[in-house]
Amino acid sequence: IRTRLPQTTPAVRRAFVAPAMPPPTRPKTILITGCSSGIGLDAAIQLHKDGWRVFAACRQAKDCERVVREYGLETCLIDYSKPETIASGWEHVLTETGGTLDALFNNGAYGVGGAAEDTPVQALREIFECNFFGWHDLTCRAIATMRLQGGHGRIIQCSSILGNVVFPFRMAYSCTKFALEGHCDALRMELSDTNIKVVSLTVGPIRTAIREKSQAHFAKHIQPNVHKSPFKTYYEQKFIPRLYGPYK
Repeated sequence: IRTRLPQTTPAVRRAFVAPAMPPPTRPKTILITGCSSGIGLDAAIQLHKDGWRVFAACRQAKDCERVVREYGLETCLIDYSKPETIASGWEHVLTETGGTLDALFNNGAYGVGGAAEDTPVQALREIFECNFFGWHDLTCRAIATMRLQGGHGRIIQCSSILGNVVFPFRMAYSCTKFALEGHCDALRMELSDTNIKVVSLTVGPIRTAIREKSQAHFAKHIQPNVHKSPFKTYYEQKFIPRLYGPYK
């Protein structure tokens, strides 16, 4: 899996050019989630090179240790599906920065492929916890801090083109991204009298590990009932070979 994604860097960099940033006496600070690989890791590495003080959050302790060891980044443990880690990770960052933060980049998410009628409610509960509810929690904490520091900062949300259009067999992921787009629009209006800016990155196809990381969720929620799905042939001949096969 490639963890360097140069093509994502210009958009990510532009997203962080806020009109009101901290004075030159200290580096700009950012918390980025989902930094074990892909867009999150690439953004963390590039912004660190650009002079930002980066807190690269990961879902697992082993990945936190790796980003410190291999890239020299500061880190914290944040798993969106575990609210206690959101609280503890956030408090760690504020302790390190002295209670301020210039930017938050919500990035960690996963997909679970399958037809809408084959997707159990529990699968939706779990993906919304990770892809939306946890983001809301962390975003509200960041906004409260940004208000206290004078009403400046930037919230960057890694959305998706699937938050604007829907593809078949991507219902669960698309629903979380449509919810995120509504969340961003509401925040923009509500924060219009501040210098706290909200950016939504509607990312298209980028080669990351998201397909591999979705396999366990498909195996848990969808695959056990493929044999009785009206889409059984499609799953067996196209969807499953693509999900588990090599990228083309």
